Amino acid sequence: MAAPVSPITVSAAVAAPAEQAWALWTSPDHITRWNHASDEWHTPRATNDLRPGGRFEFRMEARDGSVGFDFGGTYETVEPMQRLVYRLDDERRVEVAFEPSENGVHVTETFEPESVHPVEMQQAGWQAILDNYKRYAQAAGA
Repeated sequence: MAAPVSPITVSAAVAAPAEQAWALWTSPDHITRWNHASDEWHTPRATNDLRPGGRFEFRMEARDGSVGFDFGGTYETVEPMQRLVYRLDDERRVEVAFEPSENGVHVTETFEPESVHPVEMQQAGWQAILDNYKRYAQAAGA
């Protein structure tokens, strides 16, 4: 039996009001604009039923159409402008915290890694997506 792998945490300080940061994180129209780790990828569609027991699904694809996958799960906890907890379709747990800061909000994601890709690759990918969100949220508030 393999030893359990510690959760991975990524975070970013976002210079945007909490209400705006939350709306940009949870609205499908906005998710499709920032949810990608590199410019070669995009999210052509997203659905988000933002309530405990509600389901979300983001279609993530290479821009050239060569590969894609659905990233989805079910919410366990929804505390508006504060916290989300969800289970991915493969049963991994994710928690997203929105903490007020002096210049906006600090977003922290903690997730259980999957067993296919190296932990460092997963951390870098989730951080890249969070960094895209940060840029998008700050540009929206400018």
